[in-house]
Amino acid sequence: MKISADALLFDNDGTLVSSMGSVVRCWTRWAEEYGVSAEDFARVELHGRPADDIIGDLLPAERIAAARARIDELELADVPGGVKPLPGTAELLAGLPAALWAVVTSANGELARARLSEVGLCPGTLISADDITRGKPDPEPFLLAAERLGVDPARCVVFEDAPAGLASARAAGMRTVALTTTVTRTELIADWVVEDLSAVSAQAIDGGVELTVRA
Repeated sequence: MKISADALLFDNDGTLVSSMGSVVRCWTRWAEEYGVSAEDFARVELHGRPADDIIGDLLPAERIAAARARIDELELADVPGGVKPLPGTAELLAGLPAALWAVVTSANGELARARLSEVGLCPGTLISADDITRGKPDPEPFLLAAERLGVDPARCVVFEDAPAGLASARAAGMRTVALTTTVTRTELIADWVVEDLSAVSAQAIDGGVELTVRA
């Protein structure tokens, strides 16, 4: 299927890079250090949400700042060797001008840049948890990305693997491509669903992008 767009917006973890092992490893250690019970930890969704939101579900407000600093420390230390590119990432982005794509992540900027750098990526536009007041599933992150790229949100295509991210993109009025890299197809609501980015190719044409999606 051919799709015309003015910009492509990519989630990072679970979409461009594989970091779930690192996420689980670091957050499990963090939960043990902060005395979070296994039952409470199990009920919290880790993927696709800002760290402050996760911590806020588990600890009182006065402990959030210190707890956030600790999880940031753990995750940054785990980046070397803990992150790898997902199939199709390098090939899809290799021919795209920086003005045509952005990364929109729930991670903080330092962690996001470290994970991207680990796999050789340096996006021209990066929207992180540091740039917003309301994280996914609120539309703010994706709307901000469209604004910074100077494009109409309706002319953006979003690539996401998390239900919260897809909800954010839909709320922003954007078209969506879901990846089954993290959850099952039945949990994903999107215009198109693919296994990973190896099912997508892109070509820059007339200041925009022509996508081929093999859903």
